[in-house]
Amino acid sequence: MQHPTAPLPRPVRWRALAVAVAAALIATACVAVDLSGDDGGNDDGVAVDADPGDCTLVDMAVSSEKIDLLTDLARTFNAASADGQDGFTTEAGCIFVRPATKASGLAASLLFEGWDEDIEGPRPVIWSPASSSWGALVNHELGERGEPPIVGDSRPFMISPLVIAVPEPMADALGYPETPIGWEDVLDLATDPDGWAAFGRPEFGPFKLGKTNPHFSTSGLSALIAQYHAATGKTSGLTVEDVRQPDVAAYAAGIESAVTHYGDTTLTFLNNLYRNDARGSALAYASAVAVEEVSVVNYNRGNPDGVLQPGEVPEEPRVPLVSIYPKEGTLFSDNPFIVLDADWVSDDQRAAAARFEDYVQQPGNQERVLEFGFRPGNPAVPIGAPITLDLGVDPDQPQTTLQTPDPAVLAAVLDQWDAQRKAARVMLTVDVSGSMGDPVSTAEGGRATKLDLAKQAAVTALDQFRDDDEVGLRIFTSGLGANGTGDWVDLVGVAPMGEVRDELRTALEGLVPLQGTPLYAAVADSYELLLDGYDDAKINAVVVLSDGQDDGYSEVGLEDALRRLERGAEGATSREVRVFPIGYGDDADMTTLRRIAEATDAAAYDATDARSIDRVFEAVVSNF
Repeated sequence: MQHPTAPLPRPVRWRALAVAVAAALIATACVAVDLSGDDGGNDDGVAVDADPGDCTLVDMAVSSEKIDLLTDLARTFNAASADGQDGFTTEAGCIFVRPATKASGLAASLLFEGWDEDIEGPRPVIWSPASSSWGALVNHELGERGEPPIVGDSRPFMISPLVIAVPEPMADALGYPETPIGWEDVLDLATDPDGWAAFGRPEFGPFKLGKTNPHFSTSGLSALIAQYHAATGKTSGLTVEDVRQPDVAAYAAGIESAVTHYGDTTLTFLNNLYRNDARGSALAYASAVAVEEVSVVNYNRGNPDGVLQPGEVPEEPRVPLVSIYPKEGTLFSDNPFIVLDADWVSDDQRAAAARFEDYVQQPGNQERVLEFGFRPGNPAVPIGAPITLDLGVDPDQPQTTLQTPDPAVLAAVLDQWDAQRKAARVMLTVDVSGSMGDPVSTAEGGRATKLDLAKQAAVTALDQFRDDDEVGLRIFTSGLGANGTGDWVDLVGVAPMGEVRDELRTALEGLVPLQGTPLYAAVADSYELLLDGYDDAKINAVVVLSDGQDDGYSEVGLEDALRRLERGAEGATSREVRVFPIGYGDDADMTTLRRIAEATDAAAYDATDARSIDRVFEAVVSNF
């Protein structure tokens, strides 16, 4: 059974590597995974009781969808090892396993680009990404530099198929499961001007699809590959000629037209859907989202991000999701345990890691995988609860598994998406207050200002925009404008990127830190600018970068700004403008920035470590 490869964490590099990476993945029949779950968590370490100090330490880098389970398993394992139980020690003595979350694509890039422990935490002995395909990528990148591979064979820890998650009333309107549903039906809904009215439910409004960026998330890539299979009627043997047929390209473009926005993670969609559900508006937010089956289980249990924080009590949604297993077929994920063959891993650590890997494969522990909504990686363990119909999933599905296309086809599919994805209309709104001149350390150990790093990241991110995307640049600080009383100035008006790319780059490079931080006024005014000029053929959004808190220089307060955002959203349901804030530096007001994002059903991004701004900016721009 073959499945699609995972994408590169940095989309601009795809074309140089797609063929070689995909070839390696197909040769090893790796299984792909939805990275939506694993790219949404933070990268903090997780304490697993107390390290006695004399044990062999095994650090793990783990994708976030399984951190709770692995933390619990590590805790039990560590206790048994400290007691000296058979099978839980090595010749060197006791073992202490310490899992920490690290997004799969980020971990992959760190493993071949250089892992800075001061920023990223300890280098792993065991790496458990969401997909084994990331390991093939790491080996390929190292090989390009003439370095030996560090990723060997691995076993699946748990698996989950990709599904189309649909709110139950909408699934009922489609006649599912009695009527098989697939990507063909998604296309019909996406291109029908009557939207849900065509199914007798005009109150549902237009069809809105949530899909992640296929360069960042395997759920997005898997959905994209599935669309091309559906367009051709094939389950295997997809060719470049198939992909380039005008009717097939039109099929894919039609589906993209319904996308509300993209993103690096489906957690944005799930969390926003859950928040809307709490206020009775879930059906207005999204009609369908391509996610892993486990995400539906977690959502319907009242835990949309799959990670319970201390004190968090799950609350089931008013409107549950239903997993639609596309009639044309779907793809699976795996979650491998990779003991790295790297120079920082000692023989004692390898032996210790092997003990823990054997432990998690035991039938009793594989049954625990089910508790977390996954299917066991060990085929000897049967599928059971919670993979049940009452939680919106079907243990007897999927009936058809799609085959991974060959490397040239995969590259062609991504090239097509780059040309056909829904266009964007974006205002970059950048804080140039005085604190942006504060010095910070660079990733290379040098010194720069916060604004220096932000400018560099923003200029790099411009390359991700297409020429027909519309982008503008607004800066905000106190005392701007001709009379020195303004809160913001537009350095570059919103215009096609093909016309203003050089102007944007020059304007960004020329930014200097100035005075106060009128955050609320800049956000509300930028939102209303995008709303007034709304283009329903594009993704309309504001990206706000701020390193601090609103300091009262403006007359606009937080509650006033939030009312303007919420009133605009409520009064223009067909005009959706989303605000994606980036909290930058130690003093960034992440609590407020999250409230701003939630008011527009977007997501806030955390770059409180200023050195992370490059990858954070890249993640934000993946929404477009």
